[in-house]
Amino acid sequence: MSTKTEPSFRESVDLMFNHAVALMDLPPGLEEKIRVCNATYTVRFGVRLRGKIETFTGYRSVHSEHMEPVKGGIRFAMGVNQDEVEALAALMTYKCALVEAPFGGSKGGLRIDPRQYEEHEMEQITRRFAYELAKRDLIHPSQNVPAPDMGTGEREMAWIADQYRRMNTTDINANACVTGKPAHAGGIQGRVEATGRGVQYALREFFRHPEDVAKAGMSGKLDGKRVIVQGLGNVGYHAATFLQHEDGCRITGIIERDGALFNPDGIDVESVRSWIVKHGGVTGYPDATHTASGAAVLEEDCDILIPAALEGVINMENANRIKAPLIIEAANGPVTAGADEILREKGTVIIPDMYANAGGVTVSYFEWVKNLSHIRFGRMQRRQEEARHQLVVDELSRLDEYLGDAWSMTPDFKEKYLRGADELELVRSGLDDTMRTAYQKMSQVWHERDDVKDLRTAAYIIAIERVSSSYRAKGL
Repeated sequence: MSTKTEPSFRESVDLMFNHAVALMDLPPGLEEKIRVCNATYTVRFGVRLRGKIETFTGYRSVHSEHMEPVKGGIRFAMGVNQDEVEALAALMTYKCALVEAPFGGSKGGLRIDPRQYEEHEMEQITRRFAYELAKRDLIHPSQNVPAPDMGTGEREMAWIADQYRRMNTTDINANACVTGKPAHAGGIQGRVEATGRGVQYALREFFRHPEDVAKAGMSGKLDGKRVIVQGLGNVGYHAATFLQHEDGCRITGIIERDGALFNPDGIDVESVRSWIVKHGGVTGYPDATHTASGAAVLEEDCDILIPAALEGVINMENANRIKAPLIIEAANGPVTAGADEILREKGTVIIPDMYANAGGVTVSYFEWVKNLSHIRFGRMQRRQEEARHQLVVDELSRLDEYLGDAWSMTPDFKEKYLRGADELELVRSGLDDTMRTAYQKMSQVWHERDDVKDLRTAAYIIAIERVSSSYRAKGL
């Protein structure tokens, strides 16, 4: 195995796709149609900054239009290139199919280091990039709907949405041209935390299946499990926080750009986050051991490893040294195809990226539907729900009076039961249901088919079959 060449990110996606397709019976030619990227647009544009014109290179790739609009984030990073964007677009196709979000796959990227520019400069650059894409319908509510990714967030999505509205002043559905917007600007409650929340729900569902937990050589529940998180950005921070405070996990390691923190007794995620905001990194954090070699902490003993930053951090070079029995891929492509094979042979269970980080696109789907329906979730039914619950509470109150000290309602029951679900609760409910349903389908394929050895292959098979069915329904 050591003599093999490490596959690139795009090669890894294709290798994993090929592995799954070999176990399927697709019509002749359809395999190639699903695998290839339909189109990639490369744009080079100039922006006048600091007294000179700077030229930027950006991409928007459309992998599959078996369903429209196509969906996928826009990342701002210096490492952005065509191969990476096309690989990410392919993953978006399979991810949307797996969680039954009615989108094709797309992805965008701009080669830029956002830390090198002031906010007003970033706005100029983002608006110009959005203009270049929108005038070619590569941003459009019914054709191509971007979202945040690495290096972008609510701020950039608000700029893109406003730029699209300026160019399409009569489009009543303009707000649906992009998701991940601020809640006060057409966004939806729970979108910022959605990918991290999805990771939490994925782990909860995994631990509801004792036979799957046993395959990872573990037992028991999520409570008390030792977790190492690589990358304390939006996804890693929210996942770690929820697991620590809501599920009783012990965060023993946090890996960042300037090294890593390790403390077998546990690390306070909020405290580390505050330190990073103030000091720009984890160096000097007082309540854990700091090491300059972040990669070494990936190899520390733990129960769950969460790579939540870049692709390829677990590769053929370090896969044999990874001790975690369970890896959940919160980032896109953190485990290369070569490392995947090594880990599978070791018995490591990997919850794959196309499922584990699907929380973002799931809640983006909810936001898109909200924008098209022009009404927030819960507005029509919340008070009616409360009125119906009031009838039950009134009857229980009569029983309470009749029985006296022999029986009484639990404290806070009345208040909790009467309150109708708001938008955030409905979003979390929908996300939880989505993550549960998708995992159950993956687990079923994993257990029922002798030729399917891992969850990743099961996920690819499910996704490819759904894409295939969509193409066949179109007459292809």
